[in-house]
This record gives sequence, structure tokens and C-alpha cells, in this order.
Amino acid sequence: MSDLPSIPLVRRAFAHAERTAVVAREGSFTYERLLDASERAASTLLAGEDDLAGRRVAFLIRPSFAHVATQWATWRAGGIAVPLCTAHPRPELEHAIADSGAEILVGDAELIDRLEPIAAERALRLLPADELLAAPAAGPLPAVDADRGALIIYTSGTTSRPKGVLTSHAHIAAQIESLVTAWEWSSEDSILLVLPLHHVHGVINVVCCALWSGATCEMAPAFDADASWNRIAGGGLTLFMAVPTIYSKLIAAWEGRDAEERRALSAACGEVRLMVSGSAALPVKTLDRWREISGHTLLERYGMTEIGMALSNPLHGERRPGHVGRPLPGVEVERLDESGRPAPDDLAAELRVRGPGVFREYWNRPEETAAAFDDGWFLTGDVAVVDDGSYRLLGRSSVDIIKTGGFKVSALEIEETLREHPAIVECAVVGLPDDEWGERVAAAVVLRENRRLALDELRSWCKERLASYKAPSRLLTLDELPRNVLGKVTKPEVVRRF
Repeated sequence: MSDLPSIPLVRRAFAHAERTAVVAREGSFTYERLLDASERAASTLLAGEDDLAGRRVAFLIRPSFAHVATQWATWRAGGIAVPLCTAHPRPELEHAIADSGAEILVGDAELIDRLEPIAAERALRLLPADELLAAPAAGPLPAVDADRGALIIYTSGTTSRPKGVLTSHAHIAAQIESLVTAWEWSSEDSILLVLPLHHVHGVINVVCCALWSGATCEMAPAFDADASWNRIAGGGLTLFMAVPTIYSKLIAAWEGRDAEERRALSAACGEVRLMVSGSAALPVKTLDRWREISGHTLLERYGMTEIGMALSNPLHGERRPGHVGRPLPGVEVERLDESGRPAPDDLAAELRVRGPGVFREYWNRPEETAAAFDDGWFLTGDVAVVDDGSYRLLGRSSVDIIKTGGFKVSALEIEETLREHPAIVECAVVGLPDDEWGERVAAAVVLRENRRLALDELRSWCKERLASYKAPSRLLTLDELPRNVLGKVTKPEVVRRF
């Protein structure tokens, strides 16, 4: 191997060489194997150059050893990793690839055919993941400063298309260290990944925290409730992290087992030291039912793609239902009233976050980046009150952001797509409260004369153009949309109509 790398996460792996890093569909892999594979793959990405110098590498790979090794290879070659969502249709993949300016694409054997036409049309270099990781030898790799850009994750904002959130290696290290300290990660931990790897929850909170700590990350190719329960019952896991929707599905699967199986599954949860919920508000009834089943009071926390995690209920101590806890180590949080003074605890005010984990910029969006900050504080758009030192979220300051199943989606983006439907004249997309999904995507539409539109038909049409979780699951047909005197659609009234 080459000299000890300067990337913090990669550098730490050398101390755990013989330990198991990743268990996935391809097998079991030590940290030494991960270091070796990523080093050889990095040489292939470089293709004789000295340094990718921040060029973007976008990859469409299911959760696997190949996914982690490709991400590390990109970093070690001096590039910026752009993980793509395996469930996204072509238009969304094209947006991330084009917006990030990715020059190299990598796909696993099952998914690479979805990248082939994009690579051909844009004259991009396309590499199969298995060939990338089978590179015969490693060459010299560049020195990569911790302040270099490392990762672009796409997240929806108040604009109609997802924005790329750029974080550096230093930002990632700060986010990891905060969670490792707060949740007491160690090399003795083992975690089951059931989350997608184009989202900060899976990338940072699960995989990166595990590999920073010398722990083992077991990767399911996709979430399956019965398979997850069977793995928990198999023993050896110490942590589990998921979104509220997953916990709801696990509850339903547990309730579908016979009495003897339920007792065994509940007992197996006792071996797990920590279970975490995030990415969407956790309904209190879900928390209560999960506690009845597993004996665990889920630790709820709060974060965003732009900042990593900011608030968390305690590892030790009371975890308050409906609350997301206190600031994590290294994170500063404030709320200001309309006059710019610190807001009283009981006054609803927007959360502002500052710290070494806060992202650098929205990729190629300087105006939106500038608008997202105020004197060094990131403006989250989330409104909260403080109850005896613990923060309680009240919702978004923008009605155009919907949090569904752990994903944050833009109503404006969905509306833009719906307007292309031949039967739709006008539309308004809103989020409706839902115990399982957090919010359900709902569309109110005005149809062309003599046209009809069924929900199933609309969902099928949408899934060819949008990620499935963005497709409306509620549909309401109106003669006209409610508007204010300025002609703007009044979305609270749309919600009321539903």
C-alpha cells in the first residue's frame, strides 16, 4: 500500500486492519481488504493522472462492499463522490449527473445498464464496479487535504430541483466525531444497515461512524422487515438505526408472527445497546409500541444533509417523546425572535446551526448558498420550541418541503412534473400528516374539460418520471385551486380541503 493517506476516515482504518469492516452480499471484508481494494480502484480512476483534483465520480451501486470501496477510491484519487439513488428513474439520475458535472460513472452489474445511455449521450467514462475493484495493481495516490470537497448529496430545497450539498473531508470528520462521542461508538460495535446510501442518514450516521470506529457494518441490499427481524434474532448486533416508516413496518411484521416467534424476537432486541430513529418526526404511538415490543425507547435525533446531526436525545438518561434533545458535541444551536434577540423557550422560532460539520455550499448555487446563511449560522427552515433544555420541532418554515418516509422532497418539483400530465391544467402538492410516513404526498388538481384521472393511473405515470416516494398517494380533484388576492395558491387551504 502507499503511504498513510491524509483523509481522516481512511487513515483511521489502518489501526483496525484485521477487523471485519463490511459484511454484505459479496461476503465479509476486513479493513485491510477495504484499504487495498480502494487503493487499487483509485489508481484505475486516475488512469495515469496524478490527481482527480475534485472531479466528480457518480456511482449507482446497491449497498455493498463495492459501494464503500468505490466511495473510498474516489476520495483517495482526489475526487468528489456523488452517490446516486438506486430507485431513481432516468430523469433524476440525469439531473444529479449533469448538475454535479460528473465525468466518471460507476455502476454495479445489476444497474449499470441504466447508466449506459446517459454515459453515451454525454460522452462520459463508464466503469463497471466489479472491474474497478479488480484492478491488478496500485500506483501512487495524491495527497488529499482534509479541506478538499469530498461528497455531494442531493437534497430537495425550496427550488424545484434537488440541490447538491457539498461537504469536505473535514466536515465529514466533524460530523462523525460528534456522533461517535455522543453515542459511544467503539470497535466492538456491529450495526445493520437498512437505509439507502444516497442519504446522510445511511452514509454518515451508519457506515461512516462504523468505519471510523473500527466497528462492523452489515449491509442489507434493501430493507425487508422479515429479513431484518431474522438478522436481529441471529444476534451479534449492537446498534440499529432507521426512519419511522421502517419501525412501523417492523412493528407490523412482528405482529404477524406467532406468539412464540414474537417472544424470541423481542428477547433478541435486548442484545442491541442502542436503537435510533431519525430523518422524520417519530409518532409517539410508534415510539410507545416499539418500546412494548423491543424494550427500547428509541433515541430520536435531528439533522439535515447540510449540517449532519445537530440535536440528539441522550444515550444515557431520559429520552422524551416528541423531542429531539439537545445540541450534540461541537454543535451550536440558536433561535432568534423577530427583533434578532434570543427567543424565549416557549416562542416558536427557526433553528440556526453553526459548527465544523456544517456544509460548504450548494453545488454551483452561490446565491442559494448565501441565502442559507446569516453571519455564519445556517438557517435550517425548521421551527422549534425548547422544553426544559430539550428541543421540540413544530415543522418547516416552508410549506413546500414535505418529509415522507425519511426523505425530504420538494412540492415544487412534483408540481412541475405533474403539470406535464396531459389531463392536468393546474395542481398544488402538499404534505398531509401521517403516522407511518410522517407526511404523505398529496396532489390537488384541476383537470382539463371532460378528463378524468384515477390515483393509480397518476402514480404509475409519476413513477416513470420521479422517485416512487415523490409520487402522490392522495389525489383530490377541484374545480379551481384556492388562491389569495395576489393569485398565489394558499396551501393551508389545500390541506384543509383534503
